[in-house]
Amino acid sequence: MTRPPTAAQRRVIDAADPVTGRLKGSQAQLAALVGRGLAFRHPRPPHDHFLTPAGHRIRERAPEPSAAGSGAASAARPPEAPEAADTGVFAARVGGEERPDTGPSRAREVHSAWQGLLELRRMTNPDGAVDRPCGWERTHLVRAAALALEAAGHRPAGPDGDGYRVRATPQPEAIAVHGPDDETLRGCSATLEEAGWQVGEHTDPRTRSRYLLASPRRV
Repeated sequence: MTRPPTAAQRRVIDAADPVTGRLKGSQAQLAALVGRGLAFRHPRPPHDHFLTPAGHRIRERAPEPSAAGSGAASAARPPEAPEAADTGVFAARVGGEERPDTGPSRAREVHSAWQGLLELRRMTNPDGAVDRPCGWERTHLVRAAALALEAAGHRPAGPDGDGYRVRATPQPEAIAVHGPDDETLRGCSATLEEAGWQVGEHTDPRTRSRYLLASPRRV
């Protein structure tokens, strides 16, 4: 079993860019992470280092509590931190947030995150393609689809439900997009298809409401 990263290495991992996985640290720390398969060095200048999928999994996993006081720490820590605006980490709006930020600063954050994701596609897709999702998106389906929608200017649903909602589904590599009307769904479908997703429209057999089912395209 692979040894967990040291405390110093874990700090470098935790400080990585939440979308692109770009790392900052000493050359020794970065080289150690590469040696463990948790990071890779980009072959093109400026030769930055980025988290591998294994590194992303480490980043999203809560750190192991120390032996002293581990009971209280584990009881106090929730199983998964919510993607809230006040966490200090960028998270795409999936719809349904209580106080969605729609100001200029949010627009800049979304644009930067989308450009970072396109760069991640270029660096990690085998052929450097930016027109289809990369490995990170396949392991973060809801966040990836929501980022594509928000970056294209679609409005996420607020407490009133007027806007898109991206939700996980039991199907592998598929998310559902719900909207208040057919026009919203058509717009979301066009955006996701342009972003490299395969999209189909379906009807819920119980509620008869229409929704989209989308999966990241592989070719």
